[in-house]
Amino acid sequence: MRLPRASGVLLHPVSLPGEFGIGELGDEATEFIEFLAASGQHLWQVLPLGPTGYGESPYQGLSSFAGNTLLISPRRLVSMGLLSDADLAAHETFPAERVAYESVKKFKATLLHKAYENFARTGDAQLLMSFQEFCGRAALWLEDYALYRALKNAHGEQSWYDWEPELALREPQALERARAELREEINAQKFYQYLFFRQWHAVRALCRERGIKIIGDLPIFVAHDSADVWANPQLFKLDEARRPVVVAGVPPDYFSRTGQLWGNPIYDWERLRAEGFRWWIERIRAMFELYDIVRLDHFRGFAAAWEVPSGAPTAEHGQWVHAPGRELFNALRQALGELPLIAEDLGVITPDVEALRDDFGFQGMRILQFAFGSDTQNPHLPHRYVNNAVVYTGTHDNDTTRAWFKELTKNKEDYAQRTRDYCLRYLGTKGREIHWDMIRAALSSVADTAITPLQDILGLGAEARMNLPSTKGDNWNWRFREGLLTAQLSERLRELTETYGRT
Repeated sequence: MRLPRASGVLLHPVSLPGEFGIGELGDEATEFIEFLAASGQHLWQVLPLGPTGYGESPYQGLSSFAGNTLLISPRRLVSMGLLSDADLAAHETFPAERVAYESVKKFKATLLHKAYENFARTGDAQLLMSFQEFCGRAALWLEDYALYRALKNAHGEQSWYDWEPELALREPQALERARAELREEINAQKFYQYLFFRQWHAVRALCRERGIKIIGDLPIFVAHDSADVWANPQLFKLDEARRPVVVAGVPPDYFSRTGQLWGNPIYDWERLRAEGFRWWIERIRAMFELYDIVRLDHFRGFAAAWEVPSGAPTAEHGQWVHAPGRELFNALRQALGELPLIAEDLGVITPDVEALRDDFGFQGMRILQFAFGSDTQNPHLPHRYVNNAVVYTGTHDNDTTRAWFKELTKNKEDYAQRTRDYCLRYLGTKGREIHWDMIRAALSSVADTAITPLQDILGLGAEARMNLPSTKGDNWNWRFREGLLTAQLSERLRELTETYGRT
């Protein structure tokens, strides 16, 4: 599906500023949307919005359907009468430019529990009806997810496959006992999801009013420790103990010499096909209740996935195994109609992957930071673009443009110097504001869609990097400081956007 010529900004909501240690779906989100509108931007791209598990990566979520309740704005809960100002006063001072996840989790858990208690005690009829309607609409996934989270809490956040066998294997009598024993916590988990979706839909409604579409991100794989795998083990390649037989990753590439070992279980595509791809259809349907456009992360996995034997120390010794992407997308089209999808077609791309992308009319991706390291035929160079594509200066997996260019300048090896020199020559610049040179190149290109990470618009360095692939630790926690979205910055971005016909 061709999308109109437009541009936008990549910013995960956790990176918004705010007083409670993490970006939220409150006033700061509203201010960011107003900045986008004033800057002539019509797209806001976010990372996956699900509850995060290991390492806080949004690509290793606890559910493909649920929302990340850390994003709930306590101030909005005060306006609903579920909390008081006094409830918000007693908290530690949180870092302004990093998410201190453990502290934030404790603080938010206390507030959400209090909000639920107030809801249960006051019995607001209108709120109760709204909550019950949500539970009915979301029943397909909410029942299993709420039980999963309640059991996970009861087991000290232990992964589901380490619970008692009768619970891990979902024996009906054990599940019934758990539902009875954990009834209140299950209801609370449902209520937290209700609050997330209520606030997110308010954000989306404001975006619509301002002419802004939201691009969401859908990871092709799900985490082993997730409600998805626990509730649907038959859809994955698991052994009798429900441990993965093979896991997902990618072979050695630009980001890692030993490949990337993600560890996600691989789909049993034969079983999915036999069920008419029902789980995938419902997953995509749910995504379009959150977003206007969906980016399919690791799109090449719909043609073939890199399967690594479980327990392997690296991703080097896997193999490509066919996946029925064409059948899946035909089933999605039949069930849901034409869908605006972006194919993340980076890495090892073969003709069958390109054919799958093009035959369904999906936009592919181009990354300017990848453009200058080879020759004039590099597909990431703007003169090589097609219209039906999305160009980025960089993504959440890249360093910021300023840091990328600084590293090229410091590195005296021939390859780095050739890349730097070609970049300067191609862009016709001395590189003093390389981030704006790259933004101009993206906006001026023929690609229908141009997306810039906010870090590049702000001209930030390596301190603002969101993720370094194949590393553990200091990822997914960057936040920008309040006051950086100035009228001057907005005017500069709008002028460029108008110049290149993206408004």
